[in-house]
Amino acid sequence: MPRGRYSLHDPHDHTLLAEEHFHCAPGPSGWRYVSQLTDQSGDYVGSVDLALDELGRPIRLELHAASWQVRGAALDGVTWVRTDPTGTEATEGNVHAHAFTGTSPAFLIATARLLHLTPSAPATRVRLVAFTDPVLAPRTLDQSWALIQREAHATDNGPLAVDEYQVTALDTGERHTVHIAGDVVLAAPGIELEHLETPPSTFD
Repeated sequence: MPRGRYSLHDPHDHTLLAEEHFHCAPGPSGWRYVSQLTDQSGDYVGSVDLALDELGRPIRLELHAASWQVRGAALDGVTWVRTDPTGTEATEGNVHAHAFTGTSPAFLIATARLLHLTPSAPATRVRLVAFTDPVLAPRTLDQSWALIQREAHATDNGPLAVDEYQVTALDTGERHTVHIAGDVVLAAPGIELEHLETPPSTFD
């Protein structure tokens, strides 16, 4: 079970936004990721709880940020309920999309698991619903994912397979690179892996 800490930065000016303390693990029905986010003072600012089925589809999502809450799942596309800080109003949304995304590294792992790309395959288009900080506002976006290469890196625990993805935002054409090993993001815009207690899990 990988356990560790990411630092999340503004990808443009590199301002530290939060630290995400996580643990994740594959299980008999898929994969689950749980984390808590803290600010620079160590105060709690949010949490992520994401569970995928064996095909990489989100079977449960729960996000908390700035007293806002989102619960969602893959249902007729993706469906979610967003609750305001007072808890008095809840709005439901549904979009014909493949999955969810957001600032947490969990969503990069989830999208990679969903697409099951191979290095020789062409880029694949995916529609996602992003929940943007700090109020978890939903936004539908389209991306293109391609697995550029898969390399084995020697470690004390044996070879570690690292996948390099090229992700393109189809509305702006902006491209960036994401490096993933198993169920851990090694590098991505705005994401730095600061500490990892145990090696990444491997998927069948």
